[in-house]
Amino acid sequence: MIEKDKGAWIWVPILYFTQGLPYVLVVSVSVIMYKQLGVSNEDIGLYTSLLYLPWVLKPLWSPFVDLKSTKRKWFLAMQFLIALALFGVALTIPSNMFLTATLACFWMAAFASATNDIASDGYYMLGLTEKKQSFFVGMRSTFYRLAMVTGEGLIVVMAGFLENKYGDNSKAWSLTMTAAAFLMLALTVSNFFAAPKYEAEQNDDTESPKGFFEVFASFFKKPGIGMALAFILTYRLGESQLVKMAAPFLLDAPDKGGLGYSTEQLGTIFGTAGVIFLSIGGILGGILISRDGLKKWMLPMVLSLNLPNLLYAILAMSKTTNIYAVTGTVILEKFGYGFGFAAFLMYLIYIAEGKSKTSHYAIATGFMALGMMLPGMISGFMQQWLGYGGFFVWVVIAALPALFLLNFIKYPADFGKKSSTENE
Repeated sequence: MIEKDKGAWIWVPILYFTQGLPYVLVVSVSVIMYKQLGVSNEDIGLYTSLLYLPWVLKPLWSPFVDLKSTKRKWFLAMQFLIALALFGVALTIPSNMFLTATLACFWMAAFASATNDIASDGYYMLGLTEKKQSFFVGMRSTFYRLAMVTGEGLIVVMAGFLENKYGDNSKAWSLTMTAAAFLMLALTVSNFFAAPKYEAEQNDDTESPKGFFEVFASFFKKPGIGMALAFILTYRLGESQLVKMAAPFLLDAPDKGGLGYSTEQLGTIFGTAGVIFLSIGGILGGILISRDGLKKWMLPMVLSLNLPNLLYAILAMSKTTNIYAVTGTVILEKFGYGFGFAAFLMYLIYIAEGKSKTSHYAIATGFMALGMMLPGMISGFMQQWLGYGGFFVWVVIAALPALFLLNFIKYPADFGKKSSTENE
């Protein structure tokens, strides 16, 4: 029998890096790619936000992940499918119907990635005790975000280098997505060897639902679920719009209100300073929740997620292209996100507590994805209407609903707190 928590220092980082990479490629790197391939901001905001739909709908098939096979087999199969879909993106970029063809491949990657999330999150909750879940939430968040910065940083830097080398953005991005597909394949192999077979050894039936409809009924009967879902939908209301327009803002020419940075410069900023401070923020957030419980740090973490967005408004209105100002903005935004997202993850884990936690967590994160998709769909139109300066002010204002709802949601003050007798 394999005990819970065994090998977590190895499999948690690899599993969540693998979870984050396809997500960032589908919802963030695609934005930069389409921008450099000549797609308009309105179309970028609309079509790439629709790619969130699989994460919104994933609760519909999450019970099957619980009922059929093991979560380990599910996430390994989905990770391999994602690698194939990325190869598809690479092959179709040079085609005449590249937008339709690449979006189709991204859709396949998105559905596989959403299913991978269900299985990976269920495996995390199955393989770790509650106290270790809170302790590792910082590492989990950090490596997830490290994958995102790898996408927005190293992969984008590679694309920028190839753009300059070949003078052909289509060829550059085709080669870049090929490399991303090989990376995804290597991560799949790593998970095969790193992830223990908890379910096969433990055969723990308490983690699985007894019926498809029972899963949904039990979730929506949870006390205070209405207010909880409203909070989940609005927690990232500002960020959901910022993430779609931050890269176009840095890439657009000054006469369009942007800063005129190159693809390579953009990737370098996100991939150096961004990755360091994201890591610090995520790890610190997990440690503090593990030490003090969720209640003490919820408000500071909500603020840390949103206040740095004001710096983007200052950049846009001042029209400064100073590298130190831009890098400083990215540093504070990434640190704030890493720090603030730790609280959100722990709250989602709390919502999923009880029988069928894998499916319930999928439902909760489905609402989280809906809260990212709908605002993201209008982000390009909002940016065109308000200009970059007005848009980023709007992004800051969008934090207010979550701050208001924070007064009404209920959760144990010490949820996630490590007991004094438990060894780390």
